[in-house]
Amino acid sequence: MQLKIDHKSPIPLHVQAENLLRKLISDPQYQGGKFIPNEVELSKRLAISRTTLRQALNKLVYEGLLTRKKGVGTKVASMAVSSKSMNWMSFSQEMKARGITIKNFELHLSWVFPEEKVANFFEIKPDKKVLKLERLRGKTEGPFVYFVSYFHPRVGLTGEEDFSRPLYEILEKDHLVTAQLSKEEISARAADKLIAGKLDVELGSPILFRKRFVYDQADRPIEYNLGYYRADGFIYTVESRRD
Repeated sequence: MQLKIDHKSPIPLHVQAENLLRKLISDPQYQGGKFIPNEVELSKRLAISRTTLRQALNKLVYEGLLTRKKGVGTKVASMAVSSKSMNWMSFSQEMKARGITIKNFELHLSWVFPEEKVANFFEIKPDKKVLKLERLRGKTEGPFVYFVSYFHPRVGLTGEEDFSRPLYEILEKDHLVTAQLSKEEISARAADKLIAGKLDVELGSPILFRKRFVYDQADRPIEYNLGYYRADGFIYTVESRRD
């Protein structure tokens, strides 16, 4: 298969590389978990830097199309059952789209030293404070979700913003930061004392726990978000389209 980058094209090199890799993956010779050419060979064939190539590879690894093992190589992933929500919005925008009026029952802002997992995600030192936003939200009859968000200091949030506005609208319009990519982990867990009190459920009741990692246009981390939902008050829907 001929792989060629058009260096005169206005299309970014990493995007061209990503499109070529998608074609490569579809080639029968690479199906069934076979290894694709290594980074050194591919970057030479495409006449691009390994950094640019790696940006394209990382995108396909995230999508589950490639798997990579250090010291071994990169290969086409075996087909697996997977569901992803391809379109996402802030919570306020989600609820508005569904015609649901949302009420803020609690809103707390503080500057805190991040836990290790938060600091690692932001790639900052744990002695650098970050803005923490806690919100208890729901319908007029009662709350059904408790959010805890941490923001990278680079974003520029001061804590003086009007957080009754949609969060990503604040980031984009006030701080010129566009939330471009969201990676999520969803699981079930039992409500501890804090969450049970916030959501007005029995201690140990099942809740939906959603962890969201948000990145900007340059794939830099901007928000680490934790969401705790009443199991009887929220349904998470995933829409997938078959190509």
